[in-house]
This record gives sequence, structure tokens and C-alpha cells, in this order.
Amino acid sequence: MSKIYKLTVFEPSGEKLLDEAFTAENDHQAKEIGQKLLIEKNYQDQTHRCTSPAGALLLFHR
Repeated sequence: MSKIYKLTVFEPSGEKLLDEAFTAENDHQAKEIGQKLLIEKNYQDQTHRCTSPAGALLLFHR
């Protein structure tokens, strides 16, 4: 069963650059999808986080 995960990217000021929900089968797959989205949108070096439906932090970069 797919779950909804959330990827958020921020400016240093706190302004959101990206606030995107996506589905994945599990946390491992969500982490891979999140990393792929960051690279596709060229946000891999920006402050970002990816969270699970349970609130677990899967990706974080400051």
C-alpha cells in the first residue's frame, strides 16, 4: 500500500521553494524518490527535508 511522503526545500530565510507530496511503498523507496526529485529540480544543495507519514525524517540537509 502506497503512503504519502512530503519533500520540502527552503531558502536560508525560511521561505519555501518546494513543498511537494509524493507516494511511495516504503521509507527506503521514498528516500530514493526524494533524492531523485531534488536532483531533477537542482535543489540537492538547498536546505531540505523529506518526511514520512509517521513524521520520520528520511532526508535532511542544512
